[in-house]
Amino acid sequence: MTEFVFASIRGENRIMTHHAPTGTDVVVAAQTLGNTVRTTPLENSPRLSAKYGRPVLLKREDIQVGRSYKVRGAYNFISTMDPADAANGVVCASAGNHAQGVAFACNEKQIHGTIFIPSTTPRQKRARIADIGGEWVTLRVQGLTFDECSVAAVAYADEHDAVYVHPFDDARTIAGQGTVVKELFEQAPERPGSVIVPIGGGGLAAGTLAWVKQFHPDVKVIGVEPAGAASMKAALEAGSPQTLEEIDTFADGTAVARAGDIPFQVIRELIDDLVVVPEGAICTEMLELYQVEGIITEPSGALASAALDYIDELPPGPVACIVTGGNNDVSRYDDIVERSMVHEGLRHYFLVTFPQKPGALRGFLDEVLADGEDIIQFEYTKKNNRETGPALVGIEIDDAGQLGALLERMKTSELEIEKLEPNSAAFGFVL
Repeated sequence: MTEFVFASIRGENRIMTHHAPTGTDVVVAAQTLGNTVRTTPLENSPRLSAKYGRPVLLKREDIQVGRSYKVRGAYNFISTMDPADAANGVVCASAGNHAQGVAFACNEKQIHGTIFIPSTTPRQKRARIADIGGEWVTLRVQGLTFDECSVAAVAYADEHDAVYVHPFDDARTIAGQGTVVKELFEQAPERPGSVIVPIGGGGLAAGTLAWVKQFHPDVKVIGVEPAGAASMKAALEAGSPQTLEEIDTFADGTAVARAGDIPFQVIRELIDDLVVVPEGAICTEMLELYQVEGIITEPSGALASAALDYIDELPPGPVACIVTGGNNDVSRYDDIVERSMVHEGLRHYFLVTFPQKPGALRGFLDEVLADGEDIIQFEYTKKNNRETGPALVGIEIDDAGQLGALLERMKTSELEIEKLEPNSAAFGFVL
């Protein structure tokens, strides 16, 4: 692998990472982790295997310590620190999963950690961070995104001469995260022909690539990003990491506006393919994993298996999907179902202008709606001095193929009806 030189800042000092991690670094990291983290199961998915005509294996990092693979990188980083560097404690920024890994390592090693999280981090993750870290961690909420709280965390580390534990842009973190795929191959009954790995900042993908391409160079590695935060795709297209002006934080575990420098270099050199998956498709896969396999994932945890529909061609042999995390707040499921239904074409929203006269709504029900078409939302605003009143109407249909007939009946109706498209600004008031 090509050698790269990067620097990670800690106060006035610089802790140098002289090269991108290799597969050998991943092996050493696995020895460092030892039995501290769980050996998570590798399970065949009968549902996905039947759908894609090949064994589809799920690497269950959703039941790892902290319910995420992130503990591997955080523990490897902190375990290999010089004691003198650890004396002033460590600092990290995280959407939640890396924070839990740092909290676990701090508690195990009895090193104080200050953890910065964005305000979008689900309550469930916040509670787990505090519980895992106990007296050894202090939690701070800063900014709306990982990138915003990362700026605050780095500034705090500089001010207090503490070590910043990067969630993806450090060779020690990357090597620790790469132990997922090493363990996966040791468990597989047959060597996978391809591995699908989610990408946020790119640490897991970089660690995966370092190990796979050193020891199994013919195995295909496919990265996958959520459409609302495709920072690695933007970096590859531009030739260097770019800061996205706006991201969708729904898939919070991979909602990173700027890809890491080290992961970018590794991924640019070694990745076989990179696909982008809509958030609605992620939600559909989350529900399938829960209802069929009984696996509770967070949005980013369903990215790899959701990507199977978006990959043009897979090589022969089993395909391994890394289920990266299971920290999902139950209160989010209404939103997950909504996004899935919209993506599948089963829920649609309209602005309907009703005349202010008796029977207008009855006419809509009788003349526009048919069997298998139900109103699931109706918000009506009546203005006293107007002859018409607007309403937001949500309609759920049994089959996406029914939409054409519904739209045709709306077109011939005397009512003024406007369909709200999912990519429009107005649709933001629905979701």
